[in-house]
Parts: sequence; structure tokens; C-alpha cells
Amino acid sequence: MLNTIMKYGTIAGIIVGAATFGTTVALRDSPPSPGIGMLIGYASMLIALSFVFMGVKHQRDSAGGGIIAFWPAFGIGLAISLVAGVFYVLAWEAALAVTGMDFAAKWSEHALAEARARGDSAASIAQLGAEMAQFRRDYANPAFRLPMTLSEILPVGVLVSLVSAALLRNSRFLPAR
Repeated sequence: MLNTIMKYGTIAGIIVGAATFGTTVALRDSPPSPGIGMLIGYASMLIALSFVFMGVKHQRDSAGGGIIAFWPAFGIGLAISLVAGVFYVLAWEAALAVTGMDFAAKWSEHALAEARARGDSAASIAQLGAEMAQFRRDYANPAFRLPMTLSEILPVGVLVSLVSAALLRNSRFLPAR
């Protein structure tokens, strides 16, 4: 089981890590809007985490003789997602190091610009400015930044693991050949 988790988690991690690192480095001078950036990021996560399904199916078909219960399947999916998440975090950290990007400052500028465009009150913008200043200080700390980055991919991994476990617990769904 550990071999399956590491194999499929590494494949998923390389895919999501390459997408994260590649797009961040390639688009550092002209980044897309945050909405487009999130779409690209979550689409790459979903593509990479399709290997959760493949890993659970492999475990069911090879070690389980075509049968796997929901909770073991879910656990394997979560473990694969966690391995992929580690790759994702490392790729983001590498992209920040290579580009010298100050993500927190860019995110803060964007949030404040949106507030001004909405016509928020001066007091509201000042409050947001203080919150963004705190965010920049927090984000500079790896103990804050690393778990925050991991929390971006793990919900997608949980969802894919749930769907995979629910589908693959039925031995008639894509049966072993």
C-alpha cells in the first residue's frame, strides 16, 4: 500500500508541482488576474489528483483482489493527496525563491484595489489595509505560509478521495481485468 501511495502521490505531485512552478515563473512579469490564476491552479490540481482515483483503483485491483471498502479507499486517497500536496508546497516555495515574488504584497495590492473599485468607505479600506499589513507579516513566516499553501490543495484532495472511494468501493465499477 505504501508503494502505491508514494508512486501515485509522486506522479500527482510532479504534475501539480510542474504546473505551479511553470506558470508562476513563466507569468511572473505579466501575471493573470487572481481569478484566472486560481482557475489555472485548481484545474491543475484536479488533473494531478486524478491519480488519486488511479492509485485507489490500482490498490483495489492488485492488492484487494478487485474489492476495497470505503474507508481504506478514502485513506489511500488522502495519503496520495498529502504526498502530492507536499510537492505542491515545495514547488510554490521554489517559484517564490526563483522569481523573488512578494506574493503577499501583490495580493494585498489587489485586495485594496478591489475595495477602492467597489467604492468601499475610507474606514473600511483603512481596516482592510491594516489586515493586509498583518497578512504580509504573517506570510513572511514559513510556519504560517507552508500550511496555508498546503490548505489550498488538500480540500481538492479530500473531495477527489471521497468521490474515488465512493465509486471504487463498488467492485462492478470499472472491474479489474
